[in-house]
Amino acid sequence: MSFPPCCPPCCGLIVVESKKPVPLKGISVDVQVKGFVADVSATLKYKNEEEKALEAIFVFPMDEDSAVYTFEATVGGKTIVADLQEKKEAHKTYDEAIKQGQQAFLLEEDESSADVFSCNVGNLPPGQEAAVTLKYVRELPVEADGAVRFVLPAILNPRYTPKEHDVSVTATRPLVPIEEIPYTLSLSAHFQSAYSIAKIISNCDISPVEYTNEDKTTAKVSLAEGHKFQRDVELLAYYSGINKPSVTVEAGQVSSDAAKEPESSGSLMTESVAMLNFYPSFPAGQEQTNCGEFIFVVDRSGSMESPMNSEPNAPLRFQSAKETLVLLLKSLPLGCYFNIFGFGSDFESIFMESKEYTQQSMEEAVKKVNTMEADLGGTEILQPLKKIYDTAGMPDHPRQVFLFTDGEVGNTKEVVNEVQKNSDNHRCFTFGIGEGASTSLIKGMARAGGGIFEFITGKDRMQTKVLRALKCSLQPIVKNVSLTWSLPSGMEAILLSKVPTAIFQGQKVIIYAQLKGKVETEAEGKVCLQYNFKDELLKNTICFPLKVEKVERPTIHRLAAKSLISELESGTDSKSEEVKKKILETSLQSRVISSLTAFVAVNKDTKTPVEGPPIQRDIPAPGFMYGAAMPAMFHGPVGMACYMSQPQMIMASMPAPERGRMDYNSEALDCLPADTAAIEETPTFVRLISLQNADGSWNLNPEFSSILGISQQDISNKNPDQNMDSSVWATVLALIWLHSSCLNQKEEWELLEYKAMSWLKAKAGSSLDRFVRAGNELLKSSVDPKVFGL
Repeated sequence: MSFPPCCPPCCGLIVVESKKPVPLKGISVDVQVKGFVADVSATLKYKNEEEKALEAIFVFPMDEDSAVYTFEATVGGKTIVADLQEKKEAHKTYDEAIKQGQQAFLLEEDESSADVFSCNVGNLPPGQEAAVTLKYVRELPVEADGAVRFVLPAILNPRYTPKEHDVSVTATRPLVPIEEIPYTLSLSAHFQSAYSIAKIISNCDISPVEYTNEDKTTAKVSLAEGHKFQRDVELLAYYSGINKPSVTVEAGQVSSDAAKEPESSGSLMTESVAMLNFYPSFPAGQEQTNCGEFIFVVDRSGSMESPMNSEPNAPLRFQSAKETLVLLLKSLPLGCYFNIFGFGSDFESIFMESKEYTQQSMEEAVKKVNTMEADLGGTEILQPLKKIYDTAGMPDHPRQVFLFTDGEVGNTKEVVNEVQKNSDNHRCFTFGIGEGASTSLIKGMARAGGGIFEFITGKDRMQTKVLRALKCSLQPIVKNVSLTWSLPSGMEAILLSKVPTAIFQGQKVIIYAQLKGKVETEAEGKVCLQYNFKDELLKNTICFPLKVEKVERPTIHRLAAKSLISELESGTDSKSEEVKKKILETSLQSRVISSLTAFVAVNKDTKTPVEGPPIQRDIPAPGFMYGAAMPAMFHGPVGMACYMSQPQMIMASMPAPERGRMDYNSEALDCLPADTAAIEETPTFVRLISLQNADGSWNLNPEFSSILGISQQDISNKNPDQNMDSSVWATVLALIWLHSSCLNQKEEWELLEYKAMSWLKAKAGSSLDRFVRAGNELLKSSVDPKVFGL
């Protein structure tokens, strides 16, 4: 194989050039959503169209919170239910079956990350068809606008692996252009809610919503034909009632069926389990703290130069990150400390140590952010984190780390462990950027660091989600979080998941507990989540019935088992024999897969043993990552592979005109010739925000005037108090303009407004009312003076 002059052989990435038929023919998915829980069944259909027996290996993404509880294979009309075994034992069972010429099937979680799975279909004879089905359940998050969000991951980008680690399985999968993916995807989703379902929308083409009862509490949709795996499939369901505390109690499993639920007396599956949903809230009008050390850690690896999504003119990941950083810098409170780290194969910071937030330090930081490029090579997150943790923090300024990355790393567990080790002296907020960000990395770091996580995909604005997190970080710290129970005599609650140490406004809290003891008819229980917020003791209490009906599918038990397994696996003592024994025991009892177990099925009725060994066929994946932004000189399988393995080196070797198309300051270009592609201008409100001072004020100058579309002279002439600092007049006009022109993006400038209001009240005092009336008149708007606290 030859490469373009600028490209070395690819580092592990394989691009399919062979015309051999791909044994995977189609994937069909059935989703059953009940309230805030999804039960998913995915079937992979195979056919061997070659002349020799095959072993097909399919590597695919899975949200790390998914509790996989069933794996089965169907061959020749016969269904074989897989056993869940200790992983080494499962591999031995599978390998021996293959050697003996039997058909065998294996499903396991990848060693490096809980959000990557592989499925092996072994000894598939020529001409034969087979189907494998895996089933899983998972909790569904609630978005800020109230949407219940289900995502079927479809994108799994190659993950960068540090030199001293084994190459990630994601980097050795074959890649083909999206339009050449040989298998299809179909999906149907049924929603059921205690409240009416207002609407269901998607980032993909779906059928119209079909309500299946009169009160609109059940509905279904399906994915339109022709999905090309260019994006994750996202469904957003809007219920008429959400954010209501609740307790769901599920009865234990009494009967034992070895093929389904092989539990023993006294195990997790035989006792009732409760799922607690709390929505903590705090008194309105609480001020924000001006203390804190804010460290922003930004991915500057080559993969950040790719678009946010596969849509034409999609913004580049790194450009969105830069705009967000500027907005964050403008939103910080006076008196705090801050620093910015950029990382790739190496890392660097804009200051030697965190600096106090002042006008001068803010201007210096903004200037440096505007010159940043995604030019630091690979994705080495661990080293900058160690540097940050090894540096002493500022007294009385709690450290808050904000990490921005596309989440494509191969040493996820090591990174999460490092955050866990240092969780006593910092909080960690994480943001997964673009399709394919690792859920294990993004969620794992935030959970280990007591912060929150966000995924920015599709047409999500990064700025909105990040500023929401900054508000959480500025909220006074909640202390002494505890859970108290009131249960009938003879009953006790045993926690299966930890009580959170950090609670944030608007964030749902889910806790699982096992309820042991005999339940009396009509008995009730009470549980209370309480915590100290500033000088107040706040309580969230829920009463719930203890007598529940038995269920066919122990969904809550499986979710609880997954939660317990995940906490054990992420703990600092996860390598101890005692903890590994507990993980294995919980996994085998609940039949929920873990890092120590795997599903294996063997067709022992294989009539004619396959003469082997079988030919290995790796199922190709879509080569999306640099899709629309890839220059023409790198189209085709070889060029795509080289581009994906060494994007920064390739950019450096490109002619200046080509390189310029990849390295600009606004939106990503569509795949058009350079002279016809257009670059979107920076949004006006972003330009206005960039002019704000660190104390919250704006200066009256030509650039400010041009944004308002009024001459500086006219603005000065309309100043209602010529003796007052002109910055007061400019700041009032800026706030009126934001309220009248950008109200739908208020979450992005709410913190800026808070600073500006504080500054105005200190400067203008009782004159503020006159300025607001004059400002409304000049801008021909009608912003309510109450906005200014008048």
